[in-house]
Amino acid sequence: MQEFSLPSTGGQTFHWHDARGKWLVVYFYPKDDTPGCTVEGSDFRDLHDGFERLGARIVGVSRDSLASHERFKAKLGLPFELLSDAEGTVCALFDVIHSKKMYGKDVVGIQRSTFLYDPSGTLVQEWRGVRSAGHAQEVLDQLKTLAEKQ
Repeated sequence: MQEFSLPSTGGQTFHWHDARGKWLVVYFYPKDDTPGCTVEGSDFRDLHDGFERLGARIVGVSRDSLASHERFKAKLGLPFELLSDAEGTVCALFDVIHSKKMYGKDVVGIQRSTFLYDPSGTLVQEWRGVRSAGHAQEVLDQLKTLAEKQ
């Protein structure tokens, strides 16, 4: 994975190299405060303690502004950071920008995707085109399985 940095909620900057040493869940979602993204964010929030017990860090990424992310994070009470990729450069790096149908129209946007990295920074699992409901539990279950093997 190429190194990258993105502005993060809480007035911080997320640096890829600083994430090493822990499991890392990077989930890409289309837009703050939309139904599917609210479900997904809430599920990661509700399962956050389970991820933490396994030594994992979660970050959410979309092309929304930091101001939008701060409102969304506060509204849902998210205990993890949201990263703003307003230019779409990291989305391109992860190849999550795709054409899709929305309300019968072709649009270009983020395909809901999640990437799980081990503490050495190696990609161990990816999910693309996922459905919001139940996805966070699927990621946690896979993390448990992988963490037990280490």
